[in-house]
Amino acid sequence: MKAFAHPDEALHAPQFFLTRGRLRGNFEIPARAASLRQGLASLGLAPEAPAMGTAVDAARLHDPDYIAFLAEAAEKWAELLDPGPEVVPNIHPSPEMLAQSSTKPAHIISRAGAYTADTACPIGAGTYQAAMSAVGCALAAAEVAVAGGTAYALCRPPGHHAYAARAGGHCYINNSALAAQRLRDAGAARVAVLDIDSHHGNGTQGIFWDRTDVLTISMHGDPGQYYPWYVGFADEVGAGENLNLPLAFGTGDEGWLEALGVGLARLRAFKPDALVVALGFDASEHEPLASLKVTEEGFARAGAAISALGLPTAICQEGGYAVDHLGHLLARFLGAWK
Repeated sequence: MKAFAHPDEALHAPQFFLTRGRLRGNFEIPARAASLRQGLASLGLAPEAPAMGTAVDAARLHDPDYIAFLAEAAEKWAELLDPGPEVVPNIHPSPEMLAQSSTKPAHIISRAGAYTADTACPIGAGTYQAAMSAVGCALAAAEVAVAGGTAYALCRPPGHHAYAARAGGHCYINNSALAAQRLRDAGAARVAVLDIDSHHGNGTQGIFWDRTDVLTISMHGDPGQYYPWYVGFADEVGAGENLNLPLAFGTGDEGWLEALGVGLARLRAFKPDALVVALGFDASEHEPLASLKVTEEGFARAGAAISALGLPTAICQEGGYAVDHLGHLLARFLGAWK
């Protein structure tokens, strides 16, 4: 198995995070990647640094105006009178505003509100560069899968909450979706995205909502109690190739693996030519929120079950914030890959 990681991920070091009305430090920190690199090293995997992703790469699925916003947001924000250190919107347009407005957002404050879903994706001076390095990792892993192999991409920042024109939930560019599209562009007639992060892959669902060539499967904590709150429910099917498997809090290994079995059955029925795994470790029992309480053995069993599909696979890192445990969990998951 090949692995890819880029040093520029460390340029993104967000500070702002708002939860339940309280400000606290952001969970999506560079130490996450350092822990994951340790996990790769324990397996004897030395990650390669791929070519940087580009705006052209991102525009395969993302709105060019949105990409332009990400590229210049920090600079434009710094030109404001007495700005904070990161781009964090103080207003998001309501559906009524969007329905009635005749003018495209132009000011950096209005653009920040329009192009972000929440306050969990602050933009700093290095955010865009880091996001493009994550794109590069995802596309490099996809190229290995194009050749029939399997590769792991240490994508930071993660991507599965990013819509075509909106950041959210620590995510700016949808790495997993771009990997899937690269596989399609390279000739795979059907591609599946299997998301095992504990949060619903709402951005990926949104990007492929109207398509039948990409199957999107997400197993995650019940969004009635958990981010992203508004989507991720079982009856959301899009054009027919979207499967959500919401789980009760505290589900644990057996229930989580049972849901994985349901997802794998649907995946086999779809008969994809290639697979993208959106790999999150925030289902772990060690996580700050510990919503699903999956053990390291559960992740190892998941790795073995997914690898048994025998598909060319790009594995793209998503969430997981229990920094001290991430490397070991990655080693257990990849170590079980056959």
